[in-house]
Formats: sequence, structure tokens, C-alpha cells
Amino acid sequence: MELRDYIRILRRNWIIIVALALVGLLAGGAFSVLSKPVYTSETQLFVATQNSGSVQDLQTGNSFIQARVSSYVVTATTPTVLQPVIDTLGLDVSPQQLAANIKASSDLKTVLITISVNDGSPVQAAAIAHAVASSLITAVDKLEKPADGGASPVKLSVVTPATAPTSPSSPNLKINLALGLILGLALGVAAALLRTTLDTRVRSESDLRRVTESPVLGGIAFDQDALKNPLLSQETGHSQRAESFRQLRTNLHFAQVSSNSKTFLVTSSLPGEGKSTTATNLALAMAESGQSVALVDADLRRPMVAKYLGLEGAAGLTTALVGDATIKDLLQPWGPHGLQVLTSGRIPPNPSELLGSEAMSTLIGQLEKDFDAVVIDAPPLLPVTDSAVLAQKVGGVMVVVGCHTAKQQEVAKAMETLQLLDANVLGVVLNRVPVKGPDAYAYSYYGYTANAENISVKPAGLAPSTVVIRDTHGAVEDDFDKLLRGTDRRATRSG
Repeated sequence: MELRDYIRILRRNWIIIVALALVGLLAGGAFSVLSKPVYTSETQLFVATQNSGSVQDLQTGNSFIQARVSSYVVTATTPTVLQPVIDTLGLDVSPQQLAANIKASSDLKTVLITISVNDGSPVQAAAIAHAVASSLITAVDKLEKPADGGASPVKLSVVTPATAPTSPSSPNLKINLALGLILGLALGVAAALLRTTLDTRVRSESDLRRVTESPVLGGIAFDQDALKNPLLSQETGHSQRAESFRQLRTNLHFAQVSSNSKTFLVTSSLPGEGKSTTATNLALAMAESGQSVALVDADLRRPMVAKYLGLEGAAGLTTALVGDATIKDLLQPWGPHGLQVLTSGRIPPNPSELLGSEAMSTLIGQLEKDFDAVVIDAPPLLPVTDSAVLAQKVGGVMVVVGCHTAKQQEVAKAMETLQLLDANVLGVVLNRVPVKGPDAYAYSYYGYTANAENISVKPAGLAPSTVVIRDTHGAVEDDFDKLLRGTDRRATRSG
């Protein structure tokens, strides 16, 4: 993955990351509040030799002391030193338990010994540090005393007396909060990466491109009111969702340039991805641009077109396929733009056989003669074979992928099925794409607003191919589609 993919993962899971960071911060604070305070008292001892004071004696004594200091450091936590401390202060602990709270250290280049004592009481910590220093002085004096009874050649002196600390050495609130925050952030990032790895749903165009090389024809903006008002005619003409279908209509026109067929199939990998609403609204958008469009509901298992448009669904495609009526008698007009709808008719017991029959091929050919475009709403690819049968009879297939619904492996399997059928896949449509956030689809360079402006005349001095646009209602796309259709017709007549 690239850096932008990791950034998208972090943006997509920012709530989890922030939540775990706050949990870590609270845990660090709670630990600091609930932990028993510990006070640390220190004392320092200076190690010297007792000699005549000549230069040679000083050099010899200095080497001797540096060699012995490390031994004195270890001696400070032995029972020889700590037992007298326990007896003097009346402590109810063993030398081993007391040694766990005492730390003795020294620098290699000095003859100073530092003794640190940790205790829950500041006064007790200072008393123990003072007692340990005194006991160590006595113990070293006894250990270094010659066997003939002379004076010890080494002398330890206290240079920094132990004092009672005014504030605890632990817990350190700032450090604990920082550690808790860092740990929480690390857990949040790890949870985000794990969630992304385990979650195989298609969330954005980048996820889709991992499983298919087919072009993305467009993204349909997510609208919370789409379930109640699934049709474009039920919302404002300049809404972002309406503009998404207009852009899809224009992109689809370019995708069909190399195809001689006017019929294309709209399907999906699994149910619930919005293929029926996409097919219906796309047909409406094409009819709005002035094309003569026929919408066919070929989902003979769960037909939805008649329900969306409020049309009679008892007579339709199956009626025509069995020869009980002609197409002209079954087509139902809908809306002010002349959209013709062929509903599913009665649900048959053998949908795949009907859709794969010669009668279906004849019906498609007849619709292509009478209309500029034929949109067929087909069942999902993976559960049944209906769409696989129809894909070989149409000029192109458009696959609808529902964001946050479809899984990458399901989309990949559906695209492989179409590839095995040698179907002409025009592209993929992302449905219910978030308008904002890391997974938002770029609908336009300018965006779509409720306040539209007029198209301005091209200022003088611009190149002949330059077009200045200030309209975002889709009127420009309507005129552009008409221009393309007119060009196609002129080319046909001239040929």
C-alpha cells in the first residue's frame, strides 16, 4: 500500500484511534491517582585513604579506592549493613525485603557512593538512608581493618546528608499520561490496520480497483432519503444524487462508442446493492436528455421496477416472451419525458430458460429498432445464472457495486464470471458513495450547489475548443448528449 492508503485508513478509523488514545490517557491518569505514592531520599558518601599524604601515596591510594568502590556499592545492600539498620530503626522487614527498596551506585571516574531509599513515608525514607550510610561506614571500617589491629586504610564520610523529600518520586503524573496516550494511539493504529485487513467490504474507488481493472463509470452519491424517494423525479433536479446519474449517463455514452448495440444490462454481484434503482434512475436521466428510452425489468425473481414507478406489473416481459401479447401493447409510458417501461410480468418457474430463449433475443432486437437506448434491469450475478445468460445477448454490461455492502471477493468473482462469458463490461458504478470523508467520490471539479448560474458566453481571446461553464444543473450535459447523438446520426447517414 502507498502512503495515501495508510492515511485513508487512519481517516476512516479516526474514531477508534481517538477513543483508544483517550482510554490510554484515562488509564495513565487513573494509575497515577490510584497508585500509592513513593518517596525517595538520597545520601552520598566520599571514599578516601588514610596515608602520610606524599604524592606517591596519594596515587597509590587513589587507584586502591577506585578498585574498592564497586565492592562497597554491593556491600551496601548486604545483611552485614542492613541488619543493623533494621535493629536500630525497629523495622519489621527482613534484610532481603529492605534491600529491594535500596539502590547503591557510583560513577567509574569518582569515589562517590550514592545511596537511594524508596519508602511510602518521606521521613522514613530519610531515616533509612541515613542509617544505611552510617552502617556502611562502620562495616567498611571493620572489613578493611588490618589483622594486626591497626587503623583501616579507608575512610568513608557523608558529604550529602539524607533529607525528607517534599514530593513523591512516583507516580509521575505527566509521564504516566504521556505513556498512556502513546500506548492508546499505538493500540488505535493497530486496531485500525487490523480492522481494515479483516474488513473486505468495498468502501471506495481504491478498494474497487484492487479487484477489477474495469473503468469506474461514476459514483452515486449517498442520500438518506433514497429509500423513501428512490426516483430522481421525487427530488430536486440539481441535487448531488441527480447530478451523479447525469454524469453516469454521459460517461456511459462514451463507454458505448465502440458498441453497435443500444442495449445494456445493469446487474450486481449480490442483492441489496441498488441495481434496480440505478437502472431506473439512469433510464430517467437518459430520457430527460431527449433520448427515446425503454426500461425493461428482467429480474424475474424479485422485480422492483413496477413498484418504484407505480405501474402494473402483472403483464410485461414474461407475457411477451410466451407470446400472449406484443411489445407495443405491454410497454407503459411513464413521466413527462416519454420513458417506456416493460415490467417483469408474472414470475415464471423457469426464469433462466425464458431469458436465454430465442424470443428474448428477438425482443431485444425489436426494442433496439424502436428506441435510442434499452436499459435492462437484471438479477444479481452470483446467486442465479439469469444475468449470465442475458450478458451474451446485450451490447454491454454495467455492474453496480454497493459501497459498505459488497465485499471485494464477491465483486471479483462476479467480474470473473463476466470475463469467462466474454461479456462486454462497460464499467462499474459505485452506489451509495459517501459525500464527505476519506471514501468520498470526486463528483465534479466544481461541486454541485442549489444556486445555479447561467452558462456564460466564451470570452474573446480563448481558444476555439475552450468552453466556459458556470451551470451545474446538468443542462450542459443534456446539450452535449444531444450533440453526440446528432453527430452519430450524421455519421450514419453519411456512411
